[in-house]
Order: sequence, then structure tokens, then C-alpha cells
Amino acid sequence: MSRPLALPAPLRAWVEGEAGKMLASPGVPPVDFAAPPGEPALAPADGVSWRVFKNPLTLFVGGVAAVLLELAEPRVRAGVWEFSDFRRDPLARLQRTGLAAMVTVYGARSVAETMIAGIGRQHARVHGVTPAGEPYRADDPALLSWVQATAGYGFMEAYSRFVRPLCAAERDAMWAEGAPAAALYGADRPPADEAAWRALYREWEPRLEPSSAIGEFMGVMARVPALPGAARTIQPLLLRAAVDVLPDGLAARLGLPARLGSTSRALVRAAARAADRVTLRNAPPARACARLGLAADYLYR
Repeated sequence: MSRPLALPAPLRAWVEGEAGKMLASPGVPPVDFAAPPGEPALAPADGVSWRVFKNPLTLFVGGVAAVLLELAEPRVRAGVWEFSDFRRDPLARLQRTGLAAMVTVYGARSVAETMIAGIGRQHARVHGVTPAGEPYRADDPALLSWVQATAGYGFMEAYSRFVRPLCAAERDAMWAEGAPAAALYGADRPPADEAAWRALYREWEPRLEPSSAIGEFMGVMARVPALPGAARTIQPLLLRAAVDVLPDGLAARLGLPARLGSTSRALVRAAARAADRVTLRNAPPARACARLGLAADYLYR
């Protein structure tokens, strides 16, 4: 278990302020993760997910990897790329997505249920036909299962690759912890464990294909200020790290850049491990701990 990294008070205040901005999207009401007192989240506080999701760098890496997997599937790509405002206002979209991830894992159950229901209503309005003539609906339970699975894989693999290897039991536990949220989102067959993820990937892998949307997405992510302050200097490296965590052979097929070299991988690992030790007392993980009467550094013990 990593020990908390103590930052000087002025630096900690600046980091917390910058981190707070990344979850503040115009028009979206702020979420108080410390309320209601005592109410549990969808994921257990003593589980794997709460420890994995506290790391902002691996969330960035895993989130990008998940989107790459989603954009590789034609029906998901059509729904995400044609109906999303990502190209018009990528930062706002990233802020909303980040907040949704935090609420899903750390938010009080009632808050998460309300948010997910709202997202479900938005999904119900998204439907169309792919350029190849395949109909799709964003509320299709099969597509939602793929989206939930790619998110779980991306976050889990990024943490395991760059912070601390997760053992088989931890990986199975994290998949199981995501099941309540996946059901609320409408997924009909989200992976219940690592073996189920591998089976699902084998099923969907033949459908994954290169697309101009993937290159456009990576270009946008290279430009958008998705990380605070000095952390933006390593943003291009973190994008390559996201390619690094994709399943074997997929990056080349999608036309993505080469994986990280040993030196670059070591740099990402050092940054991610340092980020895993910084307790941000006003960030969702610590505020959620306060809601449950746990110490701010509970997730580092």
C-alpha cells in the first residue's frame, strides 16, 4: 500500500484548486460527495475500485483507452461521435465525463442513481444508422455492456500497468464492484470477472476497425488542456500510455502510434505512482470518505 505524499500547504491548495476545475463544467450543478452523511456508494469503500479511481493520471490514461475501444466499434462510434459535443467543446465533455465517473464510484447511492437515470434519458434520444447501414441505439443493452466493459478494462489496466499490478482476485473484485452501476446504466451483460471480460472481448474484437474518428480524437486530446498546470507537459506521453494498455495487436490494427519504450514507460509509471500518493482533501475520494466517517487518508492505508 502506498503512503500519502505530503505536499507543502500552498502547493496542495493549488493542486486541489486545479483538480476541482477539471470536474466543474458550466451548466452542471456541483456534487457534494460528503452528503448525505453515512450513505454508501454503489461501489464499496473497502473495495478495489475506490483505490483505483483515486489516481487522476491513470484515470486519464484508462479513460482514453476506453474511448479508443469504443470508437473502434462502428455503432458505438456513430453514437458517440455524431451526437456528442466532444469536437465542439472537448473540455466541457471531459469535465462531465470525469464527474460522472466520480459520482458512479464515490457518490452517495441516491445521487448516483439520479445521475445515471438522467444519462439514460439522454441515451434514449440517440439513435441512427452507421455509414455501413447498421442501425444503432445508444440505449441498446449490448452496446451499453461494451461501453461499461471498455471503461472497466481501461481504468483497471492503466492502474495495474503503471501503479501496482492487480492480482487476479483484485481484478475479479473490481469487475464485480462495477455490476450495480452497469445494471443501472442498462447493460445486459457486463463482465462479472476477468474471464467474462476476455470472453466479451473475443466476441467483439472482430468488429473493431480503424476510423478517421480515432485519429481526430487523439488529435483533440493532444490539444485540449485536460490536465492541470505542469501536468500538461506529460499529456502527450499519457496518450501514448493509453495506446500501451490496449489489448495486444489492436493498436497496430487501428493505426495508432507505437507503444511506449522502456524509458517512457518508466516515466509514466513514476508519475502515476507519485499521483497515487497525493491526498486531495477536497477531491471526491476524500470527501466520500468523510461522508462515511473515514479518514481523508483512508485509501492510502
